Amino acid sequence: MSTYTAINLIARPGSNPIGPDLFEVVSKEIPQAGAGEILIRQTHMSLDPAMIGWMSPDTESYIPPVELGAVMRSSGLGEVVESNHPDFSVGDRVMGMFGWQEYALSNGQGVNKIDASLPADMVLSVFALPGLTATQGLLEIGKPKAGETLIVTGAAGSVGSIVGQLAKAEGLRVVGVAGGKEKCDWLVNELGFDAAIDYKAGNLEQRLAEETPNGIDLFFENTGGEIQSLIFERMNAHGRIVVCGLIADYTASKPAPGPSWMNLIKKRLTIQGYTMPDHLHKTPQLLEKLTPYVQAGKIKYRAHELEGLESAMEGLNYFLTGENKGKLLVKL
Repeated sequence: MSTYTAINLIARPGSNPIGPDLFEVVSKEIPQAGAGEILIRQTHMSLDPAMIGWMSPDTESYIPPVELGAVMRSSGLGEVVESNHPDFSVGDRVMGMFGWQEYALSNGQGVNKIDASLPADMVLSVFALPGLTATQGLLEIGKPKAGETLIVTGAAGSVGSIVGQLAKAEGLRVVGVAGGKEKCDWLVNELGFDAAIDYKAGNLEQRLAEETPNGIDLFFENTGGEIQSLIFERMNAHGRIVVCGLIADYTASKPAPGPSWMNLIKKRLTIQGYTMPDHLHKTPQLLEKLTPYVQAGKIKYRAHELEGLESAMEGLNYFLTGENKGKLLVKL
């Protein structure tokens, strides 16, 4: 009997760091593909901040929580090793929601073929959820205009870094917020951001004033935290705020209070939150918009690769500590 390893969620996260105590490593028998099914051997697995929300017991969120005792939810990249599906052949490289496991059985729904020539880290860093999220949030919701000022929090992360580069390609002044000098230097020197603010270095109000002398037209929010209210106060009239994530609040017992709504009235601001499950049906159109920027060399990325399936259990905590540098993924 041939077996494979999977990891189940067995407890909900609290205020403590995310670690192995929330999970159970199990061994399962490798299944056979039935009629209309494909068997996928997963080679690379994506870790995303949204997973922390998926682990919570919140039943009113945009997606049901992962059930206790079930395989932890995640997207990944793999190879079809057995197929009884007319649209897939053995050897096809595919991407989909395969979960924290070495093998996945699928009826093909939500599984997309991927160009085998593309590096795995590029696929998961750019053409998977990060690139789709950045493209939808910035171009479809934020509607950037040349000459405007954009500020993006979590700017050194997988989504934020692409948002900033897309905005630069569209002719905006781009200011990133990240934790630590190394990340800030990377944003400016490698990705071409106009400026970067280290939220760990203090003097946030002064730094914001220095780097956004003409105010802020577009705010792409990934993190929450102390700087959120300060950015809100510097928004220009008719500014837009795109809310993609609030990692600072994901494990907090009580969310931090938001800024006063007075500026919504005075400055006629537009605020919109979004999540990608609402927009995944537009994947082909979003990739059609994103791909030319990549082909033109305007989108760079870096991947933070962990080794082995079980590294995911500690890896999610990197999002809470800011330890990850670029797109966080696991090589199986």
